[in-house]
Amino acid sequence: MTADSHALTTAEHSPIAGLAHDARGGISNPILGMLLFITSEVMFFAGLFGAYFSARAQNTPWPPEEFAHTLNPLSLILVATVILVLSSVTCQMAVNAIRRDDRAGFLRNMSVTVILGIAFLLMQAYDYLLLADEGLTLNAGSFGTTYYTLTGFHGAHVFGGVLMLSVILYRGMAGQFSSRHHDAVEAASLYWHFVDVVWIVLFSVLYLL
Repeated sequence: MTADSHALTTAEHSPIAGLAHDARGGISNPILGMLLFITSEVMFFAGLFGAYFSARAQNTPWPPEEFAHTLNPLSLILVATVILVLSSVTCQMAVNAIRRDDRAGFLRNMSVTVILGIAFLLMQAYDYLLLADEGLTLNAGSFGTTYYTLTGFHGAHVFGGVLMLSVILYRGMAGQFSSRHHDAVEAASLYWHFVDVVWIVLFSVLYLL
């Protein structure tokens, strides 16, 4: 058996063979699948934003007078936004580290990313409690419904992203990733960057416009 055939046989029986980075420059199945999934999610959120702007156009003033000063951009939610943006930075640092075979740097940055993601979710949940005390609930007319629908669905996506990154972290601790086998990490990072960008748009629309 030649060295090339032995390598091919080994790769075929490797549990992570399907996640190997394509050295020929093509897009691997995990990354392609994630890009297609993100495309569908873009259309999903586009529909939600369309519903929001439709409700906004049909209701004046917007926001209603009783909630005119409820959504303060210079509040806890700004801190949560900064945390989520930082988590996207640490996530990319983890990707860059595993590309260099720096597994310690990968595990460190991925751990920080997961922690920051959880912190964002906890801060969003606490912000919900503060808003509810001010009367802004899901039943508070079109404004309340659209606000909680948009932020709630985004929060669900962040939760899913935290679970995804936690699995990546667990697998990384098991030594399953390297500079040649890391496309699952790349795919998960793409999803995390996506939820980060969506939140920036949400924050701008809900709190600044």
